[in-house]
Amino acid sequence: MTASVQDSRLKRRFELWDSNGDGTIDRSDYETEARRILKAFGEQETSPKGRSLLTAYLGMWDKLAGKAKVGSQGKVTLEQFTQVSETELVEGGDAGFDRNLRPTIEAIVELCDTDGDGEVNPAEFKRWMKAVGVDERQADQAFRQIDRDGSGQLTVEELVIAVRDYHQGVNDIPLLGR
Repeated sequence: MTASVQDSRLKRRFELWDSNGDGTIDRSDYETEARRILKAFGEQETSPKGRSLLTAYLGMWDKLAGKAKVGSQGKVTLEQFTQVSETELVEGGDAGFDRNLRPTIEAIVELCDTDGDGEVNPAEFKRWMKAVGVDERQADQAFRQIDRDGSGQLTVEELVIAVRDYHQGVNDIPLLGR
């Protein structure tokens, strides 16, 4: 993948997290996205699933803030975000991705899995995608592409692979909204 496509994807992710539009991201931006997802599923922040999701998002923030050397209460610029993401997610390969994003994907699946079968069905996936700003048509398209085994359900592994491959330039599955 060309650096410009990769940079464009990272910039898009950064812009989505920059919920107040100030050109930086901070801890509150990660909390905002986690809370949008919790609200979409009617889940309280204090429930086990709610705490798990918030902990995963804030863990992701703490890793970014640490690598960017801004501290937990600091702010990260687009340049810092891009640099850390390229190092951790692209150059870091599968291990870097697993270290940085797998816990969040696992927490999202745990939350989305409202029927308790350990997988995400199309309706659950649409609720998640709507919470992060992906329209229903794009969510349907993404679900079909991610469902590698054609089971009609998404496993944690299928979602991890899809998100990783998106960030590493292997696919163009629409997982980012707004």
